[in-house]
Amino acid sequence: MVGLYRQAMDAVYGVCVVVAGSAMVLISLIVPWGVFTRYGLNSASSWPEPAAILLSIVLTFFGAAACYRVGLHMRVSFVRDRMPPWLGRLADIVAELLMAAVGLFMMDWGYGLCATTWNQSIAEFPALSVGVTYLPIPLGGFCLLLFVIERLLIGPPADTTGDAHATAAFE
Repeated sequence: MVGLYRQAMDAVYGVCVVVAGSAMVLISLIVPWGVFTRYGLNSASSWPEPAAILLSIVLTFFGAAACYRVGLHMRVSFVRDRMPPWLGRLADIVAELLMAAVGLFMMDWGYGLCATTWNQSIAEFPALSVGVTYLPIPLGGFCLLLFVIERLLIGPPADTTGDAHATAAFE
């Protein structure tokens, strides 16, 4: 069962990385196009800036969940590193529970945001619902919650970052 959950989280992580990476590549293509049409053609396109902003939402929430899973997220461990080992482990568990609360918050309020704005459209993309553009918030929160559960129940994945602190508290 543990191995199956780890494999499922590996798959979820892979999807998060592909989605966030694809958003980053698309942003890297769209922004120069907007600059070219504005300054090269002297006729600015209306869609590159809002498209880049929408893709930034995707990049942020799926990328954050993926970075959290492998321990590449921002963390300040100065105080925890100076605690006795048992207290450091307790602090890590509290931090994981707080991250679970963040994931639940993103799921709950993100869903509310999607539901509230579902029937609104974006001026530059009339066929696209505003609610759809906010879907990365609750979905990213769900992925984050799954990764927190993984860390609490079976520990973090193998250290791929070279950072011994990322997994030390769970050993």
